[in-house]
Amino acid sequence: MTKTYAIILAAGQGTRMKSKLYKVLHPVCGKPMVEHVVDQINALHTDKIVTIVGHGAEKVKVHLGDQCEFAIQEEQLGTAHAVMQAESLLANEPGTTLVICGDTPLIKSETMEALINHHNTQKAKATILTGYAEDPTGYGRIIRNDQGNVERIVEHKDASVEERKVKEINTGTYCFDNIALFEALKKVNNDNIQGEYYLPDVIEILKSEGEIVSAYQTDDFDETLGVNDRVALNEAERLMRKRINEQHMRNGVTIIDSNNTYIGTDVTIGSDTVIYPGTTLTGNVTIGEECIIGPNSEIKDCFVGNQTTIRQSVAYDSSIGSHVQIGPFSHIRPNSSVSDDVKIGNFVEIKKSTFGQGSKASHLSYIGDAEVGDGVNIGCGSITVNYDGKNKYLTKIEDGVFVGCNSNLVAPVTIGKGSYIAAGSTITDHVPSEALSIARARQVNKENYVQKLNQNKK
Repeated sequence: MTKTYAIILAAGQGTRMKSKLYKVLHPVCGKPMVEHVVDQINALHTDKIVTIVGHGAEKVKVHLGDQCEFAIQEEQLGTAHAVMQAESLLANEPGTTLVICGDTPLIKSETMEALINHHNTQKAKATILTGYAEDPTGYGRIIRNDQGNVERIVEHKDASVEERKVKEINTGTYCFDNIALFEALKKVNNDNIQGEYYLPDVIEILKSEGEIVSAYQTDDFDETLGVNDRVALNEAERLMRKRINEQHMRNGVTIIDSNNTYIGTDVTIGSDTVIYPGTTLTGNVTIGEECIIGPNSEIKDCFVGNQTTIRQSVAYDSSIGSHVQIGPFSHIRPNSSVSDDVKIGNFVEIKKSTFGQGSKASHLSYIGDAEVGDGVNIGCGSITVNYDGKNKYLTKIEDGVFVGCNSNLVAPVTIGKGSYIAAGSTITDHVPSEALSIARARQVNKENYVQKLNQNKK
């Protein structure tokens, strides 16, 4: 069985991006461009992936981890020079090598697989992925011979009037016989105005040696978009978002306004869930069936159960159960766990806390570093006072507790099972089970006092 390799060209600095961020790390739908490419290649089960990196190499390695091997291109001397850097990792290995740019986040694994299959079927030494462009201005034209193979690639500036009418263009993605590739790379020169080594020259070298150079035309030209500036980045974002949203809708999700809904690539949504406009779902998000999300909600790295509603709220790095009501204007901060049948209401913030089944914090509360049991009611304006200026402490609220409005629970403190906290209390000591705790000054009424104040003003 033929072995398959991939070389990802990711060493370009991307000066046209005008950014401190390494070009291929610019995100599209929440994920770096080069990571999209690697994800699609991984679906092919290739034997080895080599990513060519240059400026900012360490940051790319952090993102891709052990998914790839890496080769450094110290100087950016052209695409052929970049591929040469993989010689120590791939030369003399029989098989088929896919060469693809790291700034093409829209390309699909199905297209790569079709390209590789076509290449192997044609017994070609090189195969070019081509696209059909309604306006091919600026692209290299693919000129085919009578057998349908590639005769040559003609750059736009060098093309004749007839050749410029050709709408099949070179996308910059290739398949090569691996041995032939590295042999041909030794013959590439930099005899051009830029003094660089260009990968298309390999095509000319193989043609001159009488080898078959084929072409496979993708039916989706949008896939081949290369991102070189912020305008192209925006277009890639738009196309990727459209692709993702359409996939979810085909899987039974209702998206009210797909132009204003932002869903990342690693998001799973159950059927009959409704997503309202202004919603952003990024990172590893799983949302169950029959949920209502939005409008204007932001969820990142969260699990959400079935039949849960999250309206105008934010949730990060947390687990949220089924039949939960969140919002409007709630904030679920990282490391929180919300059980089933919970209500987190208007302007409630939860941080690094667990909420037991059926518990409620309906209005204007802060619950931080807390363990809240089942069936707890936390009244309006009540908070856990978790920070003394140096350290943070735990508040435990056991099952069935009723916390009256505007109460302060000063950690570390435990509120025993089934107890009551009187409204307006500041609790600094543990409260026994089934107790009523009142911690506030006794009310004093001074009659006719306002009249005395008015006399003093005169």
